[in-house]
Amino acid sequence: MAAPSWLTARPVAHRGLHDAPRGVLENTLPAALAAVEHGFSIEVDLQLSRDGEVIVFHDDTLERLTTGTGRVGARTAAELADIPFKATDARIPTLPDLLDTVAGRVPLVLELKSQWVRDPGTRLVAGVVAALEAYDGPVAAMSFDPDLVEGLRHAMPGLTRGIVADIATDPHEYGRLTTMERFALRHLLHAPRSRPDFVAYDVHALPMPGPVILRRVFGKPLLTWTVRTPDELRHARAHADQIIFEGFVPE
Repeated sequence: MAAPSWLTARPVAHRGLHDAPRGVLENTLPAALAAVEHGFSIEVDLQLSRDGEVIVFHDDTLERLTTGTGRVGARTAAELADIPFKATDARIPTLPDLLDTVAGRVPLVLELKSQWVRDPGTRLVAGVVAALEAYDGPVAAMSFDPDLVEGLRHAMPGLTRGIVADIATDPHEYGRLTTMERFALRHLLHAPRSRPDFVAYDVHALPMPGPVILRRVFGKPLLTWTVRTPDELRHARAHADQIIFEGFVPE
């Protein structure tokens, strides 16, 4: 399936258009609304609560951003909704909360977080698909985990889906995987089975053979993340079709 033109038409605000000094934190509804006001697409992170609800949050634990402690997945969605973010009244939203807030006004790019374990990934895919079935707006989904991308292809064939990738060396992110599995991720060797409609690759690693081949030979759009500086912006414009950015407002 060809990726829609809206995917690369506008810059994508990484975790929403957040600005911590102003009390607008990442992956919150205020950050989503700020992106809507500027007409930017919105990238957010999705994972499961203990009771299987799809929530919008990046970290595995609560300490960095909220007044709570412990693992996110150990709390129910209702319990998470009662925990405020630091220095703000915002709460952790569910995916339906985000969809109701954005309401199709700008594109959404949903990143499914992976534990590199199949059963939670299958449940996350199912939860995302269930939430999107009634959503009438431009939306794409992506993951670092090709199993989740393949799962999206089977569960919702019409959904625009992508693979997120980097050089796959971070032991925190890839510690469960073998050297060969990391090599395959780095070079997108799973593409024949995951069949991504687009690629989102680390700006610091570009150009890389895998995304270059998918872009130039197979016509797959290339987004690049996370662009934060003028030098990174220049590099991104030389090697990719659109940026996923934070820390500034693109012109």
